[in-house]
Amino acid sequence: MIAAFDSPLLSGLLGDEKMATLLGVEAELATMLQFEKALADAEGALGIVPAAAASAIGRVLDNFRPDISALRDGTARDGVMVPELVRQIRHAVGEPHSEHVHFGATSQDVIDTAMILRIRACIDLLEERLSALVVAFGDRPLMARTRMQAAIPISVADRVTSWREPLVRHHERLQSMRRSVLVIQFGGAVGTLEKFADKGAAVRAAVAERLSLGDAPQWHSQRDRIAELANWLSLVTGGLGKFGQDIALMAQAGDELQLAGGGSSSAMAHKRNPIDAEMLVTLARYNAVQLSGTHHALVHEQERSGAAWTLEWLILPQMLMAAGASTCVADRLLSNITAIGA
Repeated sequence: MIAAFDSPLLSGLLGDEKMATLLGVEAELATMLQFEKALADAEGALGIVPAAAASAIGRVLDNFRPDISALRDGTARDGVMVPELVRQIRHAVGEPHSEHVHFGATSQDVIDTAMILRIRACIDLLEERLSALVVAFGDRPLMARTRMQAAIPISVADRVTSWREPLVRHHERLQSMRRSVLVIQFGGAVGTLEKFADKGAAVRAAVAERLSLGDAPQWHSQRDRIAELANWLSLVTGGLGKFGQDIALMAQAGDELQLAGGGSSSAMAHKRNPIDAEMLVTLARYNAVQLSGTHHALVHEQERSGAAWTLEWLILPQMLMAAGASTCVADRLLSNITAIGA
């Protein structure tokens, strides 16, 4: 086992196959090639590279399948896969057009924009799932608890409000975040688009349009967008974690909740453990811990950092997986609650 989210065993508890597909190596390579094709097409349309070269590059990329083993070796050598990927694409395109592949771009433009394209698909999935989480269990009496002690009577609807309202706010935050996060990364070697003279902004806007992303100046060493996304992911898992924690405590009380299913014990046959509720708490705490790492990754040296950038690669996909798993588990838990309240 390397990661719980794709473990042959723990993925049954914490996995999310749809999210894993969106973040997997096939999706990563596909979005990188999507960037390269959009770049060549935009440059051809603007006269930066010959139209014939842009067409040739596009035709090759439509059916291109990179050598994964060589990409692995290239990544070990260069710290990123893009130099080897570009070498392979140029070889496939051949003369006289190979020199126009990747023109004016840098590795970070490819990797970051491809990441944003995958993030878009991931948050589309999360938005769909959050919208489908319907939290409604009637209005039966329930004992309020403050600091885990009995307080005064309330209704089930009062407690459910504390589960439902954060989901509404997460949806509202997401609409704002889409505008700030789902933007192209394109700056060239050091962020100045120096290969394009006065056409840099036009090329960037044209590539963004072809990828259906927002246009924005390069953000190579400005990682607040990634931190903003990570914060939202932690808020989502945290909100669902509060729901899970409440369900676990209500199950412990014994007379406040009727829950179908549950996990069995190897030693006590009578037990039914609230596994899904516990997993929501675990996933919330996991993302809360990972969030600090994305804030460490805000600290880039000068125009680009290899260290901070790689830290993002380690953390962000796992946070997306945790958020995906959390929505799956929450949906399953909701379907297993048969009644709440006295």
